[in-house]
Amino acid sequence: MKTIVLAGAALAAAALTSPALAADPVTLQLKWVADAQFAGYYVAKDKGFYDDAGLDVTIKPGGPDIAPEQVIAGGGADVIVDWMAAALVAREKGVPLVNIAQPFVRGGLQLTCRKDTGIEKPEDLKGKTLGVWYYGNEYPFFAYMSKLGLNAQEGGDVTVLKQAFNVDPLLQKQADCISTMSYNEYWQLIEAGMKPEDLVVFKYSDEGAAMLEDGLYTLEPKLDDPAFVDKMARFVKASMKGWEYAQEHPDEAVQIVMENDTTGAITEEHETHMMDEVNKLTAGGDGTLDAATYDNTVQILTDQKIISKTPEGAYTSKVTDKMKSMD
Repeated sequence: MKTIVLAGAALAAAALTSPALAADPVTLQLKWVADAQFAGYYVAKDKGFYDDAGLDVTIKPGGPDIAPEQVIAGGGADVIVDWMAAALVAREKGVPLVNIAQPFVRGGLQLTCRKDTGIEKPEDLKGKTLGVWYYGNEYPFFAYMSKLGLNAQEGGDVTVLKQAFNVDPLLQKQADCISTMSYNEYWQLIEAGMKPEDLVVFKYSDEGAAMLEDGLYTLEPKLDDPAFVDKMARFVKASMKGWEYAQEHPDEAVQIVMENDTTGAITEEHETHMMDEVNKLTAGGDGTLDAATYDNTVQILTDQKIISKTPEGAYTSKVTDKMKSMD
């Protein structure tokens, strides 16, 4: 009897001192640097939502020289934030990206013009110099130009300025219009001293050239593993909880983003503007991809011959269906 008691005590002691089950690691690669565009993920990590889901999440910021598609193809991430157009182009080139969730319900890309150039309506863009981001961000622009019947190729109806990720071309009058996000560069212009009445904005979402923006993508072969699907379902669920928290507590979300900034370049004023605008783009979503919006994105890309054909298997509801079953 004494031996049994001692053995039981030893087992109990071992249970008390043994480490807890290790959390499942997840590496997320962002499309850009740490800012309110990605607040939901930083909030989910800061508030312990990932911990509660049994996840150890590493968030890797992006930048002008970082292509999320290349990072995940090289094994540097489990999941990435990307725009649908860039993801579908990469898929056609051999990177088997699949959209597993869509936190951004609406897009924020727009063309912002100086009113003093005489631009008031889309037709006035002819003959103007337009700043355009590349690295996968140019596709909506070319689709919009085609919709307007404007040739955006060299020597065409507009002059395309390959725009860096700043607003200098508009401030310095090097371009008549530039690419901006409703939640970022537009507010950089305002913070630089321009007034809303000085600007004319053409939102791609209002101009029939809207494409899905910040979605979550992983590699197709990994989705054959039920354990990976389960892990991604927990990740998406916790991330959407982070987005919901950011909508309900925008000021706190801004502070969390500020704490994760490694560039020293962001300001609380700007991030507050960003958070307010980003929350408009995520409001009402639960992470589920809307098939009709996906079809519209694909239609634009195929019409403009940006991709050669309608892709198969480029998105799945497997992860979000699993997520909903966890409720």
